[in-house]
Parts: sequence; structure tokens; C-alpha cells
Amino acid sequence: MAFHISKEITPESLASRLKKGESLLVIDVREPQEWHAGHIAGATHIQLGQLLDRLDELDSAQEMFMVCRSGSRSGLACELLSERGFDVVNMTGGLNEWTDELV
Repeated sequence: MAFHISKEITPESLASRLKKGESLLVIDVREPQEWHAGHIAGATHIQLGQLLDRLDELDSAQEMFMVCRSGSRSGLACELLSERGFDVVNMTGGLNEWTDELV
């Protein structure tokens, strides 16, 4: 399945921006057991299956960085949200390629 993702960021670039103290909205779309096993500090957990039901929790004017395990579900999340006018960026490679700390 191929998604049209207009904006992407590498795990290294996202980690670097977070370490610099940038206030970024990171949305983790993984399942609850994946989230509890470890996630990016400060991330918001909205699993992919609930994303469309929770749109009212998101600000369409704020850039959001979508993450998952490998980049596939976050890519789908980006497509679903961008179709609805949200400013989204997919983290390529997902947490499989994340080398920074997880909480």
C-alpha cells in the first residue's frame, strides 16, 4: 500500500529538534502495549484506530509529527489527517530507527 506523504523527517532530525528544546507536537499512533513498552518523552498517544474519532483534540494549524514502529501506520495517519487539512510530518523508519531515549 503506497501513501502520499508530503512531509517527512528522520528520527535523528526529530530527536535533534526535541533536544534543542523545540516545542513539537509528537503523536504516537501505535497500539497501547507498544506505547507502554516505550515512547518519545512528551508524545501524545492516539492509536491509529481512534485517530478520526479524536480529531477534535488536534489543532489543524499546528504542525504534528506522526510516529509509529516502522513508519507505515504513521504514514497512513499523515494521509488521513492531511486529507482533512492538518499539517503533518511522518517520521520515517519509526521507532525501529529511533536511537534516542524512550520513556
